[in-house]
Amino acid sequence: MHSPRPSRAEQIHAATPSSRNRVVDLLRAVAITVVVLGHWTIIAVSADGGIQPHGVLDAARWTHPLTWIFQVMPIFFLVGGYSNALSWRSARRRGLGYAPWLRSRLRRLGIPVIPLLLVWLAVCGIGLAAGAAPATLQLASQMALVPTWFLAAYLLVIVAAPACLVLWERFGWWSVAGGVLLAGIVDAGSILADRPLLGYPNYLLVWASFHQVGFAWLDGRLAGSARRLALAGIGAAGLALLVGLGPYPVSMITAATDEISNSSPTRVTMAFLGMAQAGLILLAERPLAALLERPRVWFLTVLVNQRIMTWFLWHLTALVALAHLLIALDARPLLPAPLSGVWWLTRPLWCLALLGLTALLVLAFGRFESPRADDRPAPALWRPVLAAAMVCAGLAVMADAGMVGAGGLQPLWPLLPPAGMLIGGIVALPGRRARTPQP
Repeated sequence: MHSPRPSRAEQIHAATPSSRNRVVDLLRAVAITVVVLGHWTIIAVSADGGIQPHGVLDAARWTHPLTWIFQVMPIFFLVGGYSNALSWRSARRRGLGYAPWLRSRLRRLGIPVIPLLLVWLAVCGIGLAAGAAPATLQLASQMALVPTWFLAAYLLVIVAAPACLVLWERFGWWSVAGGVLLAGIVDAGSILADRPLLGYPNYLLVWASFHQVGFAWLDGRLAGSARRLALAGIGAAGLALLVGLGPYPVSMITAATDEISNSSPTRVTMAFLGMAQAGLILLAERPLAALLERPRVWFLTVLVNQRIMTWFLWHLTALVALAHLLIALDARPLLPAPLSGVWWLTRPLWCLALLGLTALLVLAFGRFESPRADDRPAPALWRPVLAAAMVCAGLAVMADAGMVGAGGLQPLWPLLPPAGMLIGGIVALPGRRARTPQP
């Protein structure tokens, strides 16, 4: 008798190298799930009030402490630090320089965002031509592109990752402490001057500093429960002091009721939140690793990670589309008053509907997340650096202001990232296609 053929899950489980830290992939998948469900919950939609970006946080202050759990952006930077250090060290061993390494990272992260920008550019252009109110399109495009602020910040950290790794390898934890101290000084100047713009350097300082905790995880500098508890304790104590005695609000997500935002611009509180979360989560690394030895669990983790960028980039487009459709139809029974009993009871159905819509978008645009292998010669250093700068600039502006202003459509910002990808050589021009990887 022939033995039964292994299932797809079993094949993927068997093909995964034993050296791979599967917990990194799991944390990335869980974090994206929390972000998506969190956005779908805190954004309030009603027939009379329209779309309220932070409606739940604004109307219910009791939800603010919950953001210490559900604001999981630090986890992306934790696993990013682990992955980027692994990737850059591998590139160094293979003799691959900074420019081609950065180009490969930009291809992985930048290409999936191009269709999102072009689709929304077309939606806004057609909407304005059809007579839609500019304010409506401004809010819709800004909300749909909220995820791009993370992408802009993460690309900045990737650009700086090799330099940060040098600092880490030389100074260890002092490099983390120094970065957090500098971020605190930037915060102090921004808050005292009441100029949020002065706090924008912390998009790099805070996240690049915390990103190095991922280096520590990779290098075994967080091995053992004692070190992980110490990290969690430092994070919790710092966060409690900054919120309890300082000017920082409780909510780790922007709320209109707060004078200061912890996330826009990024504040030093996010570094301490990340330390607390990382220390506690890593305490569970061993049982999580054991769980991931189950083929089905690992298979699901792999599936989510295969299209994780597409899920993340398009999940608010699904919400904006469904919300505007229901409001246009005046479907009041499907839009219960936010925070009412019926509203809470229908949140699972709301999320399931959005999950279905997002799945369709993932099927349509997920292929952009698997770019062809790139066998072109190493680019000049300025090209991927310029591309990263142009992508970050365009995404940062749109995440804050959308694509439409008082004067109408503002095409510069949505076209800036694709232009940067072309000028920087991240996207191969026609006639010079990147090589398809061989099996």
